[in-house]
Amino acid sequence: MSRMVLLVVALWLVAPLGSAFAEDATTQKLPNILWITSEDNGPELGCYGDKYADSPNIDSIAAKGMRYKRAWSNAPVCAPARTTIISGIYPPATGAEHMRSNTVLPSDFHMFPYYLHEAGYYCTNNSKEDYNLGKDGFVWDASSGKAHWRDRPEGKPFFSVFNFTVSHESQIRKRPHTPVHDPAKARVPAYHPDTPEVRRDWAQYYDKITEMDQQVGRVLKQLKEDGLEEDTIIFYYGDHGSGMPRSKRWPYDSGLHVPMIVHVPEKYKDLAPKEYQVGGVSDRLVGFIDLAPTVLSLAGVEPKPWMQGDAFMGEFQTKPPKYMFGFRGRMDERYDMVRTVTDGRYVYIRNFMPHKIYGQHIDYMFQTPTTQVWKQMYDEGKLNEAQSAFWEEKPTEELYDLQNDPDEVHNIADHPKAQAKLEELKTALTKWQLEIRDIGFLPEDEIHKKRGDRSPYEWGHDEQQYEMKNVMAAAAMASRRDPNQLPRLTNLLSNSDNVVRYWAALGILMQKEKGVDQARSQLRAALEDESLSVRCIAAEALGCYGNDEDVQLAIETLGPLADPVENGVYVSMLALNSIDAMDEKAKPLAPVLAKLPNGSKQAPPRMGSYVPRLLQDLTKELSQ
Repeated sequence: MSRMVLLVVALWLVAPLGSAFAEDATTQKLPNILWITSEDNGPELGCYGDKYADSPNIDSIAAKGMRYKRAWSNAPVCAPARTTIISGIYPPATGAEHMRSNTVLPSDFHMFPYYLHEAGYYCTNNSKEDYNLGKDGFVWDASSGKAHWRDRPEGKPFFSVFNFTVSHESQIRKRPHTPVHDPAKARVPAYHPDTPEVRRDWAQYYDKITEMDQQVGRVLKQLKEDGLEEDTIIFYYGDHGSGMPRSKRWPYDSGLHVPMIVHVPEKYKDLAPKEYQVGGVSDRLVGFIDLAPTVLSLAGVEPKPWMQGDAFMGEFQTKPPKYMFGFRGRMDERYDMVRTVTDGRYVYIRNFMPHKIYGQHIDYMFQTPTTQVWKQMYDEGKLNEAQSAFWEEKPTEELYDLQNDPDEVHNIADHPKAQAKLEELKTALTKWQLEIRDIGFLPEDEIHKKRGDRSPYEWGHDEQQYEMKNVMAAAAMASRRDPNQLPRLTNLLSNSDNVVRYWAALGILMQKEKGVDQARSQLRAALEDESLSVRCIAAEALGCYGNDEDVQLAIETLGPLADPVENGVYVSMLALNSIDAMDEKAKPLAPVLAKLPNGSKQAPPRMGSYVPRLLQDLTKELSQ
C-alpha cells in the first residue's frame, strides 16, 4: 500500500475520533449552572448584614461570589413570581398575574429550559413548579423530588434547580416549635404590633431560614464531592419576601425584595457581571424577569426578542435598567390590582382598586398567629396609625423613601418636595404597562373569553382588539375617586368596550353613596350587561350603597352569578366577593349560597379550594 493511501486511510480513521473530541471540548466550554432557591424569605441573612440571622452556607456563597443589593421577585407570591422566571415575560402581559391562574403562552414561545436543552444542557428541577402557564412541549429532563445533575448523560453540562420549602409561610406557624432564635431579640417592623405572638413568629421565621441554610449546605457539599465547583456558576435567591403578613402578597419592597447572590468560578470569569468582584456588592437592579435571558446568555444563547427582561451576566448582558417593576393581582380568593416601580431608593405604588383594604380576608394568611392578633388589636382600637393602615382602604398612590423609611410606613405621595420623584416613577410605570401590554385591567373571566383561540398575550398585543389606552384612561379615572369625574364615569357605562364599562362601574362603586346616587338608573341598567363582570360590580355598588330597592336588585343579581357551575369560577369568585362586601345586607342570600355547588370539579387545576372557601365562610357569616 502506498504512503499516500496509508495517509488517507489514517486520516479517515482519525477524523470521526477527532470530531468527537472537538465536539466534547466545545460542550465542556459551557458552564454548569446551579440555582439554589428558597421559599418565602427576603434578605434576612448574615451576608446582608442581619446580625440576628444564622446562615453560614449562604454567606459562604456571598463571600466567594457577589450579592445584589436590590433584587426584586416582581411578584410578591410564589405562582406569579415563578411564572415570571420560567417564561421571561411579565405575567400581566400573559394573563397569568393572578395567584394560581391558568393560561397559555403563544404556541411558538417556550419556557426557557427548552432553549437550554437545545444548546446541549441537561435540565432538572427539584422540584416545585407552580406555573400559571400550561407546559406545552419540553420544559425539564427531570422535575421531581429526585431530580439531580448526577443523572445527566456523561459529558453534558447541566442546569439544575434545587428549591427548599422549609422557610415557607406554612412553617412559620407550625406548632409545636421550640424557638432557637430568642423572640425578645427579634426586630419587629413598624407596621406590626409588638406582641409575644408576633415576636414568636418572627423568631420562628429566622429558625426556618437556618434550617433552609443547612439544606443549601448539603447541595454545596454534593457539588464539591463531585468535583464540580470550578465548573459551575451558582445562583442563590429567595422566591419573594418573607411569609409574614404584609411581606408576602404585597408589592411593597418588603414583599418583593429578595436575596440574590451569584458565584462565578475563575475559568468562567468572562461570563461574570461586568461589575463582579469576589465578596462584592452590586447596585444593579435585577429582577426575576431578568433570570431567563441571563441564563440563556450564560449558555451563549441570545435571549428571545419577546423576553421582557435584561441579561445581567454572560455574552449578551445589557446596560443596567433604571427601574424595576412589580405587580399584584388576585391573591387566592380575593381580587385586587396593584402595580409598583422602584429606582432602587424610592418605591411608587399605584392602587387601581383602592376601595379594597390591604388586609382582605385570605384564609391561608389568617392561619398565621401574627395575622390573627394584628386584626384583633385593630378591631379593639389598640394600634397606632402605622399598624392600623393594613386594615383600612388604600390611597390611590403611595411613595416611600427606602433610605429613610425602610419599613414603608410614611407615605410621602402628597409631600410637595416629593412631587418630581412621584411624577418620574408614575411616568415610568405607565410607560412600562403600555410596553408590556398589561392585560391585568381585564376582569379575570374576560381574559379567557376575549382571547378566543389565541393566547392572552397575542390578544393583548393586538391593538385592534385591545384598545389599551382607553382602558387605562378609564381605570386611572375610576381609581382617582374624584367626585368631579362622576358624570364621565356614568357616561362610560354605555361605552362599547365592556372592559371600559367594568372600570366605569368600579369608579362609581369607589365613590360609594355619592356615586350610586348620581348613577342609580345607569347602574340598574348595567345589571343586564352582556358582561357578567360588569353586572357583578354594578350589583355590588347598588347593594353596598343603594336604597332598599337597590339592595334587593343586587341580591337578585348576585345570587345566580355566584353559581360556579353555571358561570365559571372567575365570575363566581367576583360575585362572592361582591356579596361579602355587602355585609349584613346580603343576609337573604345565606340559604341561596348554602345550596350552590362548590364548583371544585369545574375549577382549573390548583384553584379548586377558592370558591368552596368563599361559600363556606359567607354561608357561616350570613347565617349568624
